[in-house]
Amino acid sequence: MNQPAWNIPPQEIEKRSFAIIDGEAGKHDWDPRSWSVVRRLIHTTADFDYAKDTVISPVALDAGIKALKEGALILTDTKMALNGINRGNLASWDIELLCLVDDERTVRRAREKGFTRSQVAVDLAYEEYVKPGRPTVWVIGNAPTALYRLMEKLEEEPNVPRPHLVVALPVGFVNAYESKRDLAASKLPYFITNLSRKGGSNAAAAVVNAIAKLALNAT
Repeated sequence: MNQPAWNIPPQEIEKRSFAIIDGEAGKHDWDPRSWSVVRRLIHTTADFDYAKDTVISPVALDAGIKALKEGALILTDTKMALNGINRGNLASWDIELLCLVDDERTVRRAREKGFTRSQVAVDLAYEEYVKPGRPTVWVIGNAPTALYRLMEKLEEEPNVPRPHLVVALPVGFVNAYESKRDLAASKLPYFITNLSRKGGSNAAAAVVNAIAKLALNAT
């Protein structure tokens, strides 16, 4: 069996991967900054459907870059998304990363109310951690209930701090597509999502990593 050359430096693997993606994706309408996000999604998932169904609101990238540079609080719906975010790329700024899904208060409330922990974690975040004047980036890769609860809270409570960016790529068959569809149709100005059942914590983290790269290059 003829094995390919496999002992390749990580930077070279990424370089070759991006070249393959650029070649196989062909012509598209993404501007260079948006394509860097979409390409990172494809790189993470090996799924070219993201080139067609990703939705990036017109001001999302500028808002995300600004939030990171101002020391955002990044809230994730899963530990997997939290762990997938490259902290090295965020080291230039006073970033706080937080996932409340396993917090004992979240677990207790979810059990008492019969809600998902991701849903309850949204309320806990607003009670204890989201403060006026500090930018927040919500990263949802698994739970449509978290996205729906966030949108519901923002609609019902107009005085709570607004997210500076919502990265929403929940995956699955029950309300995953619908929640992202409703986000895209909402009045929230700063969001990145995709209009399909596909997604996941790894994809959501990849979006944050791509925006961090843009922010580093903008300094």
